[in-house]
Amino acid sequence: MRKALYLMGILDDEDVEWLGKSGTSRYLPSGTILIREGVPIEDIYVVLDGKLSLMVGDGQKEIAPLYPGEILGEISFVDSRPPSASVVTALDSHVLVISRALLSNRLSADTAFSARFYKAVATVLADRLRKNVSYLGYGKHKESQDPDELDEALMDGASVGAARFDRLIKLLRIN
Repeated sequence: MRKALYLMGILDDEDVEWLGKSGTSRYLPSGTILIREGVPIEDIYVVLDGKLSLMVGDGQKEIAPLYPGEILGEISFVDSRPPSASVVTALDSHVLVISRALLSNRLSADTAFSARFYKAVATVLADRLRKNVSYLGYGKHKESQDPDELDEALMDGASVGAARFDRLIKLLRIN
């Protein structure tokens, strides 16, 4: 749920409400391919419940499990290139689907939302990069630092983010 804490902690209440009202909740049974490696996508997703798997090599190798709060498709949204991995549901799941066109229009029309959204995406990507660099053993790794631990600078927004994520779930009537 950490990614949702980052995203929802940076966005404001109105932003989260807009996401909930503008996006659609989609149920995905286990085994559904949500994103196919190399195939352009037109949406971004937020995992609301369930479990998905990030896969590479034509779905042959899982590189990461994905849980509620994960954001999917954000890299392709930012750079407009096809995804470099596939995403398949490991369990029955629900995702929030937000269309690229709708989100792009809102980002163009509302500069404050745009700033918060891109800061949230940058924070998620920075966290992922730090985790991957640590995992791959580049540089010095602090043994005492848990790679899944929330960054101290983001802790203030974490509880607010958790409350906003819960409100989003209720708005969409998931669970």
